[in-house]
Amino acid sequence: MSVDQIAKGFTEFYYNAFDTNRAGLAPLYRDMSMLTYEDKQFTGVQNIVGHLAALPFQRIKHVITKCDAQPSHPTNGSILITVMGQLQFDDSPAPMNFVQTFHLYPEGGGNYFVFNDIFRLVLH
Repeated sequence: MSVDQIAKGFTEFYYNAFDTNRAGLAPLYRDMSMLTYEDKQFTGVQNIVGHLAALPFQRIKHVITKCDAQPSHPTNGSILITVMGQLQFDDSPAPMNFVQTFHLYPEGGGNYFVFNDIFRLVLH
């Protein structure tokens, strides 16, 4: 599969899981994974998924505007993905813009895990 195909498949799975069952994101992370969510940093599956599951909204919907991907290391097969889009949660009147960057790291058999994850709302 190409880097773009992997990125597309990953982002579709990630945002569907985030929108329907945030705890279902746990298999994407490892104990060495890191998340920066706005100004807060988390390391490890339990801390990352715990934070995402505890976010103060019941319903959320992500709409992806653009997904760009590049190989990030020529010999280990890791992939850098940047996603731009909008999200709307609960009964918010208008969608909010966001940007998220993932560094996927291969672990054999064509599988990847999220090594780095950086999320930021785009506020002006």
